[in-house]
Amino acid sequence: MFQGKAKTVSEYLDGLPPERRAVVGKMRSLVKKHLPKGYAEEMNWGAITYAIPLRTFPETYNGQPLCYVALAAQKNYCSLYLMGIYGDAKTSQWLADAFKKRGLKLDKGKACLRFKSLDDLPLDAIGEVIASLPPEKYIEVYKGSRAKGAKGAKGRPSI
Repeated sequence: MFQGKAKTVSEYLDGLPPERRAVVGKMRSLVKKHLPKGYAEEMNWGAITYAIPLRTFPETYNGQPLCYVALAAQKNYCSLYLMGIYGDAKTSQWLADAFKKRGLKLDKGKACLRFKSLDDLPLDAIGEVIASLPPEKYIEVYKGSRAKGAKGAKGRPSI
């Protein structure tokens, strides 16, 4: 997914070029401002992640903390992974509409928003998306998606 060997968020930020450090640092502040209680900031997969710690929810498919948001600086852009919109067509469309209303170009994968500067993003809408899913609800969604996957169903339930 990402590259990098940083063990701490500070180490990760210190390893970024100044212009990327500024962008990632400001996005990190936005994430932390809107993040519901119960998620923990850590380094995982070479990115800053906001996840449900294993001590709270250890039953993940890969033995890793259940990631809700991830933030990383790539070679040519930054990435913000909003796992809460993955498989949630309604929230994903709402976010796409927020980009359109503001005249911004949406550069998105399934859960990944790619951007070069914060001016590329509707920060208020992103804050709302991040704030919208407390850990308890996210665990329910995760469990539902795993149960559906085990039965051969595709996709995740709406959040």
